[in-house]
Amino acid sequence: MFSLNVPLPPAVDRLAADLHSKLSGFDRVRERQTLVCKRFGAADVRVDEDKGARERGPPPRQEALDRLRERLRRPLAEVDSFEVAATGIDVFDAPRSGSRPVVYLAIESGALLRLHRRLCAAFGAVEGIEGDEYVPHVTLARGGNPEPGAVVDLVDAEFDPIRWRVHALDVWDPEYREAAATVDL
Repeated sequence: MFSLNVPLPPAVDRLAADLHSKLSGFDRVRERQTLVCKRFGAADVRVDEDKGARERGPPPRQEALDRLRERLRRPLAEVDSFEVAATGIDVFDAPRSGSRPVVYLAIESGALLRLHRRLCAAFGAVEGIEGDEYVPHVTLARGGNPEPGAVVDLVDAEFDPIRWRVHALDVWDPEYREAAATVDL
């Protein structure tokens, strides 16, 4: 339902735009980049829909968001702002799901990895993509039949690392494709 995402600086969007022409041949090129810290399932935000209707409370989506924000309070209580860096381009040749290959910006941050583990301890991990399998990244494109050598050329592309400090996290709503809430650190 929701995910907790790291806001990206404009420099990441500019880099993705600069790389756009090199992503031809992929089935899906991401127009909007995200950096997921943790995904949440329905059980993490389950609300009593009858209760909301009886009490004329907020709609179920808002109740779910409120519940998630409340549940995030404890695991995020002692998390300070932290550094993140986009350091290169890499590829998932055999992603856990979906089409391949997946070309992405590699993200380095020990603090982000620790935060992810903390959230997995509180909410559980999505098997195969979280916990020990979690690789912080920003997907650029996936699938299709890129030109021979295109993936290697992308992975070999060099750029100055993009570094930024994370002061807040966004609760992302995939249905509306927007940040539904922001949680300050």
